[in-house]
Amino acid sequence: MTAQTGRKLPGIRFGAFSDDWDERELGELFPITSAARVHKNEWTKSGVPFFRSSDVVSHFKGEANVKAFVSVELYEELSAKVGRIKKGDILITGGGSIGIPFLVKNDDPLYFKDADLLWFKIREAVDSHYLFTFLSSAPFRQYLKSISHIGTIAHYTVEQAKGTPVMLPRYPEEQTKIGEYFRELDSLIGLHQRKHDKLAALKKAMLQKMFPQPGATTPEIRFKNFSGDWVEKTLAELCDLFTDGDWIESKDQSPSGIRLLQTGNVGINEFIDKADKARWISIDTFERLKCEEVFAGDILISRLPEPAGRACIVPKLLHRVITAVDCTIVRTAKNCDPAFLVQHCSLDSYFETVNDFLGGGTRQRISRSALGKFVVKVPDFEEQKKIGTYFRTLDELISKHASQLQKLQQIKSACLEKMFV
Repeated sequence: MTAQTGRKLPGIRFGAFSDDWDERELGELFPITSAARVHKNEWTKSGVPFFRSSDVVSHFKGEANVKAFVSVELYEELSAKVGRIKKGDILITGGGSIGIPFLVKNDDPLYFKDADLLWFKIREAVDSHYLFTFLSSAPFRQYLKSISHIGTIAHYTVEQAKGTPVMLPRYPEEQTKIGEYFRELDSLIGLHQRKHDKLAALKKAMLQKMFPQPGATTPEIRFKNFSGDWVEKTLAELCDLFTDGDWIESKDQSPSGIRLLQTGNVGINEFIDKADKARWISIDTFERLKCEEVFAGDILISRLPEPAGRACIVPKLLHRVITAVDCTIVRTAKNCDPAFLVQHCSLDSYFETVNDFLGGGTRQRISRSALGKFVVKVPDFEEQKKIGTYFRTLDELISKHASQLQKLQQIKSACLEKMFV
């Protein structure tokens, strides 16, 4: 790819192309229409998929939703009037979250809700993947913003769609190149998203199976050579140190010195660094306030939402560390593995118990004393270590795919800014 300056061209384009782009309106390039009306009492539980704006938005976000259908007979009747949706056509939301596109990838029967969605009947002059990507680009989003009515429900109408400006590469080959590039990028993003989601689902399932359920004393799945009941301990009994962080006011903070970790640094079994937003106190203040120092391997539990009770292990950092008063510092005893304990603090049953103890009105929190009384079922130390290591490895894989996914999404966002006019 090469950079372009001066003329009204994209900031980055493929090197084989240098001609100006042409400004057109979508209505000049292909027909834009809607559908014949389908009443809700005509929806069915099976048959031909019937798309509403909620279906397009859910698909765009990669989320599931409840599907709707129409009968084959009704589909045939309506299609005879307005035509059939074909591979390469685009449906786009016209109400609610406006301007969200859906690219039709095959010729399977499909119908959609009038007014909710607009139908772009793509013709050969336009590459479907190029246009689909354009509909996520900054120029199109800016156009939508310019036609939205402040203070009213936003709509994107057929006439507005027909008048939508689009800059097109003069040669179809460049459109195709751009479309293919983003299609491959989306494919990579989808691959890492699926891997991430699969691992996250595996972890959720294994947490249920490798920790005893309420009322049980053994888990459903165990590592080989381990047996016997797990024993009940309170959270405080498993710790050599179980105390809150320090009350640090704005006047106590300094530009550098000892780092102050806060609840925002505590994720669910994840330390969130936020190094660019780090806060500090001086060594003098540390000594004057008699602060409790936090060390690598300690666990921090956030007593504030969201969600309250989330916990993470503090990694090795470049500076000495303390934490804020709304975090509880946990330093486990020799018979308790930190990696095991922090996984216990990500169980659904654990969070349900935490929610039962929340208090404090609008600024809800759980008290350290209440946390300390929580019952934890624990096996012997060697089994704890095996469980902790298993989930730590799984977390590292999940984090790896999340990081790759974030990088790819950042690349896509940057390219959407630079590769369209």
